[in-house]
Order: sequence, then structure tokens, then C-alpha cells
Amino acid sequence: MGQPPRRTRLSTDEYLAFERASEQKHEYANGEIFAIRGCSREHSLLAANIQRELGNALLERACEVHTSDMRVKITSTGRYVYPDASVVCGDPVFEDAEVDTLLNPNVIVEVLSDPSEAYDRGDKFAQYRSVPSIVEYVVVSQKEVRIEHFQRQPDGRWLLSILGSGMQLELESIGVVIDVDRVYRKVPLAPAANK
Repeated sequence: MGQPPRRTRLSTDEYLAFERASEQKHEYANGEIFAIRGCSREHSLLAANIQRELGNALLERACEVHTSDMRVKITSTGRYVYPDASVVCGDPVFEDAEVDTLLNPNVIVEVLSDPSEAYDRGDKFAQYRSVPSIVEYVVVSQKEVRIEHFQRQPDGRWLLSILGSGMQLELESIGVVIDVDRVYRKVPLAPAANK
């Protein structure tokens, strides 16, 4: 989730005022704020590649692709997070007139890193599952060519597909297909991961 909290027990309004004035991003959970660390070269390249692929695929559609600069609020728990990429199709809904906190993303993408992997797979994914508009969750490894695609089923269960080199990520809810190899283009993986 990030570094230990700098201040504790902030109200939502106090957090938003603090965050909007801050030069660094912070996630918010249960009254506490957590500084978001910088990322590795691989993480940055993967996030940029997937944002570009999504943006190009949705260029002519009524959809918006957001980078990690767009804050997302988990309304059911009051948590604020910064996914590596988010997509909303149709009319976006924002928390207030500042238009900097998205409430209704359809697709969320997280690029895994050592410090955040357990959080992204566990508590953060549980938080995302509580948002009715989120129907697809994509987890991208920076250690190997591996994308995990979770898709909400009509009965509420989540279906997992694991994708590797030569495969395609099919985001059915937004009608986008992305070649996995394009997500990893120019990303220098460790030699052991290239086997």
C-alpha cells in the first residue's frame, strides 16, 4: 500500500484538502494516508504501454483511459486509491466539482511490484470487487510476461484467465483486445524471466 502513514485519523475532507495541496500522491484508508512510492523502470514502461494500447483502442469510443494520476474512490469503504490505469465508458461520475476522483471505473489495471503485490492481489482487489461498475481487473507482472485477467461473472463470481506471450487480453466489457507481447514491448525483464 505504500509507506507508513504520515498523519493519522484524517476525515475524508481533510484527506482531500491535504492531497490536493500535496506534490506527492497518497492513498487513504480508515482515516490514514499512505505515501505512494516511485516505481521501477519496468513498472513505468508496462503502465505506459497498457495505457497507450487502451487509449488507442478506445480513441473513437465514448470511453476515457486514465493514468495513475486519477484517484478512484471505493465508495463502500471510503478508501481512495490510484490504480496504474483505469477505464470508464459512458458518462464518468466524479466525487465533486474538482473532477479528480472517479467513482465508476469499468476496468482497473495494476502493475505488480514487490512492495505492493500482496496488497494488489489481496485487500486492494477485495476493495475493487465492492465497486459495482468494475467488471474487469487486470494484474500485470513486471518479473515475467504474465497478465492475470479477472472478469466479474453475471452471478458475481470472478473468472481468472492467465495470459502469456503470444496470447491476447480480451476486455469484453469495453470491447478491446490487446496483444500481451505489445504490453511487454521494450520492457527489460530479468534474464530468468525470459526463459
